[in-house]
Amino acid sequence: MITDIHLPEQANETAAVCDALQIPAFLCRQTDLLVAAASTGRPVMVKKGQFVAPQDMSAVVDKLVTASAAGVLLCERGTMFGYHNLVVDMRALVQMRATGCPVIFDATHSTQLPSANGQVSSGQREFALPLARAACAVGIDGLFFETHPQPDKAISDAAVQLPINEACKLVADAAKLVALGGEIS
Repeated sequence: MITDIHLPEQANETAAVCDALQIPAFLCRQTDLLVAAASTGRPVMVKKGQFVAPQDMSAVVDKLVTASAAGVLLCERGTMFGYHNLVVDMRALVQMRATGCPVIFDATHSTQLPSANGQVSSGQREFALPLARAACAVGIDGLFFETHPQPDKAISDAAVQLPINEACKLVADAAKLVALGGEIS
């Protein structure tokens, strides 16, 4: 099980019940949070902020490694392109792999349209599968996605959650790409 932490004081309590800790995109450069997560003895997955260049994630990795993280995973979820729009630059996957850390592609959050629906985010879940296929073809170490039996009724991220049948298709498509020589592990 993996879950977000938002404050350094949440690290130890969360590590006691989770297999890994996740640093949200908007907090990915917070040194005190990174150090607290790393010192728990759990692996740490960091979602690259939409405002961070992929090659700049090496500084995040350095902070985590220096603080003795049990493992570091980097997660790509798109880059801001104007207002209310995320765009996935597939080069980022290759650039982040140069850190030596596993790279995870967030197929559903990559389709988010931040704050595009007034005070909540909107999204274009129909692009999750094509983006995930492209990421698998480029070479990633894993896929992250959110799914719900009735996505539009989900409490969080309703606009980007995949219905169960589409999530199953995403996994099947990823498996086919792996069989063709893709690098997902």
